[in-house]
Amino acid sequence: MLTASFWLQIGNGLLETLYMTLVSSLIAYVLGLPLGVLLVVTDKSGLVPRPTLNKVLNVAVNLLRSIPFLILMIAVTPLSRALLGTTLGSTATIVPLVIGAAPFIGRVVESSLREVNPGVVEAAVSMGATPWQIITKVLLPEALPSLIVGAALSVTTILGYSALAGMLGGGGLGALAINYGYYRYMIDYMYVPLIVLVIVVQVFQLVGDVIARAVDKRK
Repeated sequence: MLTASFWLQIGNGLLETLYMTLVSSLIAYVLGLPLGVLLVVTDKSGLVPRPTLNKVLNVAVNLLRSIPFLILMIAVTPLSRALLGTTLGSTATIVPLVIGAAPFIGRVVESSLREVNPGVVEAAVSMGATPWQIITKVLLPEALPSLIVGAALSVTTILGYSALAGMLGGGGLGALAINYGYYRYMIDYMYVPLIVLVIVVQVFQLVGDVIARAVDKRK
């Protein structure tokens, strides 16, 4: 029944989901953004070719991305317990979310940077710009609209991971849908969180698209 208690649980679940998603996204981007930059600049045709390092990074990213999130969450349980003292709740879920999302974000950033017109980079090189200057003043600014769209995609992906984490005590709307909607056959707990998650995803996508269009200098 859609009582006041029900909506309070939905509200708390939404706050937990947003907390897990936004904090995990922030930390994952701190790791994933430089990872994506390294994947581009250390490539054999990059600014600072380092074939061995590039190969190691690619293998590591591919390995982590190939692990299903539920299995990854179980595998890093000891790490979550060591860092936070628990494996349950929204805060503990941040650890596997970051580990699962950082490689994905690295690939998204890599893809965005590779869309930059090579002629712009070559012009900067011919003017004597250092690799760091090219990264910070050419690559990242030129790729900014694509990076923002990729950020929205990454956040919605992490949001999906956070809902899936409810199966292992992660909290949030996913936990409500699984513990009440699935296990106890309470249909309202199944579909209302689903609708709320769809709305949240659409909001993230809309905000990302609006910001990307606003900063796009190509128009």
